Amino acid sequence: MTNVIETKGLTKTYGKDFKMGGLDLGFPKGFATALIGANGAGKTTLMDILCGITAKTEGEVKYFGKATDVDDENVKDRIGYCSSQGLFPPNWTIKDIISSMSCAFDDFDKDRFIKLLEEMNVELGKKNKKALYKLSDGNKMRVYLASVFARRTNLLVLDEPGSSLDPLMRDRLCDRFRDYLDAGDGENSIIFSTHNIADMEYAADYAIFMDKGQVIEQGFIEQLKEKYIIVSADAEDKGKIAGLMLTVHSSRSTVTGLALAENREKLTAAGAVCENPTLQQLSVELLKMAEE
Repeated sequence: MTNVIETKGLTKTYGKDFKMGGLDLGFPKGFATALIGANGAGKTTLMDILCGITAKTEGEVKYFGKATDVDDENVKDRIGYCSSQGLFPPNWTIKDIISSMSCAFDDFDKDRFIKLLEEMNVELGKKNKKALYKLSDGNKMRVYLASVFARRTNLLVLDEPGSSLDPLMRDRLCDRFRDYLDAGDGENSIIFSTHNIADMEYAADYAIFMDKGQVIEQGFIEQLKEKYIIVSADAEDKGKIAGLMLTVHSSRSTVTGLALAENREKLTAAGAVCENPTLQQLSVELLKMAEE
């Protein structure tokens, strides 16, 4: 498997309060990778380091198979970065954004930017002079996303792109992800973080689960769904199955949790019902397991 970005021993330390890493990661080329974790897990810190927004403390990052610095070999020109908030000054208008992006990036397509905003139903204001601070959070995010998709890039790094979007727009964003990957014919990749796991599952091919600055699991989503199972049983059978479970949640009548698929037969023989997990279920159980 070819990786669009690889990290080795990547570390970021903020005094005594937080340490991320060291992370040895590979983000598969040609796919969408979802970074999943609770607030403070290190997702934004990781993406900011990859895009040169924040300096790493230690470790190495390799881009597109060769460059070792985001400022080398026009790496930044090949990456489209979108923050969850504050990508542009709040008093900027659409006209200001067009002017700035046109100066910063030769590949910025003004006409495509306007077309994307119209498709996303963003009110542009008279002569594109409506300031960002007058827009809702959802419309601000649509502007940010349109500015990124209006460029010709090989990698998108998006911090919580669906967080302020309504369900319909998140669904359309997933479609736009697939279109972006398909248009690259294997050369385009996406890295994004999300809290709306259920809504964004269709957009992701690969998942990296983070907790307290560490990676707790990673892999192609379909393979992870084959690795784990969701288990449910009567409470009276808890003693029979608890030793085979990774997480256990009990009530007066039932016991549920996560287990490895390799234990399916033993669990079934003990009276449990086993099902393949959704990404939402898998995310919740893996993060609970990390906290135990």
